[in-house]
Amino acid sequence: MAEVINMPRLSDTMEEGTVAKWLKQVGDKVEEGDILAEIETDKATMEFESFHEGTLLHIGIPEGEGAPVDSLLAIVGEEGEDISGLLNGGAVTSEATSEPVEETATEAPAPSNAGTAEIPEGVEIVKMPRLSDTMEEGTVASWFKKVGDTVEEGDILAEIETDKATMEFESFYSGTLLYIGIQEGESSPVDAVLAVIGPEGTDVDAVLNAGSTAGKAQEASPEPVKEEKAAATTQEAASTTSNDGQRIFASPLAKKIAKEKGISLNEVKGSGEHGRIVKKDIENFVPAQKAAQPASTASAVASSAPVAPVNLPVGEESSEETKNSQMRKTIAKRLSESKFTAPHYYLGIEVDMDNAIASRVQINSLPDIKVSFNDMVVKACAMALKKHPQVNTSWKGDTTKYNHHIHVGVAVAVEDGLVVPVLKFTDQMSLTQIGASVKDLAGRAKNKKLTPAEMDGSTFTVSNLGMFGIQEFTSIINQPNSAILSVGAIIEKPVVKNGQIVVGNTMKLSLACDHRTVDGATGAQFLQTLRAYLENPVTMLA
Repeated sequence: MAEVINMPRLSDTMEEGTVAKWLKQVGDKVEEGDILAEIETDKATMEFESFHEGTLLHIGIPEGEGAPVDSLLAIVGEEGEDISGLLNGGAVTSEATSEPVEETATEAPAPSNAGTAEIPEGVEIVKMPRLSDTMEEGTVASWFKKVGDTVEEGDILAEIETDKATMEFESFYSGTLLYIGIQEGESSPVDAVLAVIGPEGTDVDAVLNAGSTAGKAQEASPEPVKEEKAAATTQEAASTTSNDGQRIFASPLAKKIAKEKGISLNEVKGSGEHGRIVKKDIENFVPAQKAAQPASTASAVASSAPVAPVNLPVGEESSEETKNSQMRKTIAKRLSESKFTAPHYYLGIEVDMDNAIASRVQINSLPDIKVSFNDMVVKACAMALKKHPQVNTSWKGDTTKYNHHIHVGVAVAVEDGLVVPVLKFTDQMSLTQIGASVKDLAGRAKNKKLTPAEMDGSTFTVSNLGMFGIQEFTSIINQPNSAILSVGAIIEKPVVKNGQIVVGNTMKLSLACDHRTVDGATGAQFLQTLRAYLENPVTMLA
């Protein structure tokens, strides 16, 4: 009788194996104790013996391919024996179990289709859009239309904060704004009901009920949340609603600055489009007749406060919880995934920057040219990556992706965290092109004006904290990159040159590597090449 041989577990940590080589072929005689194949585990390549006698009737895993433990490896039996039942057994089981699923699947859409058919003609349900490739949920920063307003195709409906930027969202439909599903400051997943647009007088409840079960759940959940948060949002509502109940139009940045300064938006006159309050309106605002009140209040509190015993600290404990922005939540998620999945290790060097300082002075003496030390580091990294392609890779599980192009990401600190705009084909750019591009991208990053395409596709990242006086630090790899370079400040200190102690200028660099793709020696060689370029900048211009 034929015997099924499964992929064996050859080590305590083995989860799958790869057949490195078959030592028997289909039709060969197999004796108990014969070596059937060489199997590569997570620790070693081992010979696998047969515990059965007969003829090798079937090979389930070809050479070079891998499969999980207990997968069908081979079948041994009598020559000419019918093994179709063993081969098709899994498929039969699969078909048998799939039939009820298919029946359920064909029956399930009926109510959904019926519900969709009830939506009146000309009515559109607008969903939370996916405005970036990594966006999972969005926050409505500001509504430009309110319920009852007429909406034309191309009108700006709202500003939506994603994990990367705050972007304007245009309407693709014309009609009346009948319903707002996500209020300002609230967040919802992609595809949640954002708004309903259609002819005036449409029964909105009927439209919402005609949606899918998932849609109903998303619409039902905000109601209790709104009730629970009513007290907490009273102050914010007051700042965005005028005394007569009309909503005040203000940019998210203007609202933030006003909140920090304690300015009521009721008292500010907007200079933007349609009276919208913008940043400069808050910065130029001068409060009227309230300057003396805080002082008098403070004196009243001071006079009524009890006298505390000498040497005993007094005060009131307080704390505050602020809602995390989409950017902050995404940073937390992405960096946690990187740190916990990629085995990081770190390499550090100290670079003599005397020649780089002299070269920068000469370059910047030319008309209309301004180059920073960070620009020189980015250029040196791009050139070093060309010589060490192993560092310009991405781990893909079963494969390693070698990037033949070089796109260097430059970490930029913004108000809510950090973003990484990308310099495409950095190795082909001059120092002045790098400098101009970094300045432009960093400026737009801080104003949240970068597009998703400008933050996507990096193959290597540079993070520089030298301008803050940080001498040395390590960074978390920006996935799917294999490495990130941390750049410290240039420090003037005593160094030894030609056996003499002299004053020198040095800069510390730290390279974080993913050990799955970049071995220690490879990372060390990359840093050696990088050091050579930075200590002799003329070589980058050759």
